[in-house]
Amino acid sequence: MNMKLFDSLHAFIWRSNTANNCNTYLIDGPAPVLIDPGHAEHFDHVRKGLNELNRSPSDMGMVILTHAHPDHIEAVPFFKAKSTLVAIHEAEWLLVKSMEPYLKSVLGLDLDAFSPDIFLKEGNFSIHNMMFEVFHTPGHSPGSISLYWPEKKVLFTGDLVFKDGLGRTDLPGGSGSQLKESIKRLSGLDTEFLLSGHGDVILGKDRVKDNFERVERNWFRYI
Repeated sequence: MNMKLFDSLHAFIWRSNTANNCNTYLIDGPAPVLIDPGHAEHFDHVRKGLNELNRSPSDMGMVILTHAHPDHIEAVPFFKAKSTLVAIHEAEWLLVKSMEPYLKSVLGLDLDAFSPDIFLKEGNFSIHNMMFEVFHTPGHSPGSISLYWPEKKVLFTGDLVFKDGLGRTDLPGGSGSQLKESIKRLSGLDTEFLLSGHGDVILGKDRVKDNFERVERNWFRYI
């Protein structure tokens, strides 16, 4: 599903009830930015959305990965042969590298096809005159990041927090205490669009605020 949020921002929302994949987001412009391309086997979902906008993978200036779980990064090789830059937090890439023997023998993944060009760090991050803020938000994984676009009041959270839910902490490097702290950090941002890795987008400052409060009230006690 291709959802236009405003002229330069599109959400490719994954709606299947039977197959897992993540939401993908496109920030269109002179050098388009794609956030979390998803599973390789489901990439036609994204490709179709790009085609509807007269875009293709070869047009992307950068792919930003909120974290390195397969349902967010498997489609990265579709971009590696092009001039697209791939960005991820260094702590996340170190976790992936530590699991390389397993990933190669069991999943058949060649990490050379996923190697990043840029390591994201906490702080301001500029892409073709668009200014973002990178937040290191561990908890779901050690190098998870959230990306805030202050000009548009857009927050991309990956698998940190969803509509009425939060990310799991039982995978390698997960931490309940870190997840709660990361969510609390983001809850104070001036956010009009909360765009998570799975589920529905949340539109409107009051709805975003209410969602953070519900997540803390209903879920923090269990992690």
